[in-house]
Amino acid sequence: MSACERASLCFLLLLGLIQTPLCVTAGKILVWPGEFSHWLNMKTILDELIARGHSVTIVTHSATPFLLKDQSQGYTMEIIQVPYSKEDITDTMDRAFMYWIYDLPNVNKFQAFLKITESVGMMMEQNKVLCRELFAREDLLEKWRMEKFDVLLTDAVSMGGELLAQKLNLPFIISLRGFIASSLERQCGKLPTPSSYVPAFALSYTDHMDFLQRVTNFLFNVLQDIVFNLVAMVKWDPLFSEVMGKPTTVCESMNRADIWLIRTYWDFEYPRPLLPNFKFVGGLHCKPAKPLPKEMEDFVQSSGDDGIVVFSLGSIIKNLTKERANTIASALGQIPQKVLWRYTGEKPETLAPNTRVYDWIPQNDLLGHPKTKAFITHGGTNGIYEAIYHGVPMVGLPLFGDQPDNLNHMISKGAAVMLDINKIDSEDLKQAVNEVINNPSYKESMMRLSQIHHDQPMKPLDRAVFWIEFVMRHKGAKHLRVGAHNLTWYQYHCLDVATFLLSVIALVVFIFVKTCRWLFRKCCRKTAAKSKKE
Repeated sequence: MSACERASLCFLLLLGLIQTPLCVTAGKILVWPGEFSHWLNMKTILDELIARGHSVTIVTHSATPFLLKDQSQGYTMEIIQVPYSKEDITDTMDRAFMYWIYDLPNVNKFQAFLKITESVGMMMEQNKVLCRELFAREDLLEKWRMEKFDVLLTDAVSMGGELLAQKLNLPFIISLRGFIASSLERQCGKLPTPSSYVPAFALSYTDHMDFLQRVTNFLFNVLQDIVFNLVAMVKWDPLFSEVMGKPTTVCESMNRADIWLIRTYWDFEYPRPLLPNFKFVGGLHCKPAKPLPKEMEDFVQSSGDDGIVVFSLGSIIKNLTKERANTIASALGQIPQKVLWRYTGEKPETLAPNTRVYDWIPQNDLLGHPKTKAFITHGGTNGIYEAIYHGVPMVGLPLFGDQPDNLNHMISKGAAVMLDINKIDSEDLKQAVNEVINNPSYKESMMRLSQIHHDQPMKPLDRAVFWIEFVMRHKGAKHLRVGAHNLTWYQYHCLDVATFLLSVIALVVFIFVKTCRWLFRKCCRKTAAKSKKE
């Protein structure tokens, strides 16, 4: 080999080393997950972490509705025995959600508040029982201390992960999106939330509010914070203090988080201020469509130029009332498209030949199919992001939680229409589907959002994994946490500064007034004395 050839080879080897990404030493990750769609989202992250050589240990319980199905997926599972069953969880959730969907619109606000509080309270009690059972297992906690995990990943929908991280002295990362997110972000994460242009959850406002809307938005945020603090103080702070052996609050534990992974992105969110440790990872579970099963592909191809409509109300609601199901089936039977409907209830009597029901559908693959024209959805974040990823306009039938708020975001961006599932008739649903399919503005708006989503320097899944590995490499990310975590609420809002400045102003005004009165009296006395002398 000539000297020139050797030099060229060395240059190529050096170039290859420069372009090779930094290797990350395999780490150990402890996971406190959520259930249902929250688990499906987190599972995507865990699968990627395992593919990169990391060891993943999941803390779950014996009554989990979802997680035990995935025991053979490369995870180590620590199962905490709890005194309730899977059926207890699903029955509690079904009662809560069915009440929310069907009864809530027909009762007064006070009855609704009491009933929802009761349902949420039952789920919260199950969560608390799990925490007590876990932290009573000192042998398990000691085992985890000995294993020396690098980081804990927790879903904030299920309380306890932040407390486990504090108990084990681990850096931790919060995965977040849900109806409790706004208070957690604002109060525990210290995320700036100006009421003048950041709309509160559930108000259906955009970032352009008139005066009365800003008043309502401000008051709603205050009320939401009061309710959150009361619930935390009554329900959770005593447990956190008991476990830690000293006064501890929920927010004190949560504000120790190194990174907050927010499951949205600017294709969905309104522009707003962020903090250095808040990272958008919306749509991390989305991927290119895979081929459909043959029977399903044959049905899709039979639609011809009319195409198909995909219909799913998510992983929690399995069926509808007979009346609602028949109304929906009748509407779907009047459109020219073929419909694939995820539905496990009794087969509707009005089901038409153009509609097929399935216990399960490959939703992402169907939304990515070239024949898909529209997506009828309840408005869950996962489904919305699959629609954005593939550029499919939506008809929204929100059921509960953050779903109406999610769909209002999409409406404001011109990519969806929304209906009330309790009030629609067949004609309403038929017109809505025809509107989003035949009016090109909906498709154009959704394609614009899809382009924004795809035009990122790093894929959302890679971003989520990068920040998890970042925390592992650096034993935390405290340098990204703002100083607001060390301030009291009145210091954060500068109320002490305002009080001081007002006091100074009041003192200056007082001295000025006193001085003026003294000078006035002195002047008057001189004038009086002079007049008397004369």
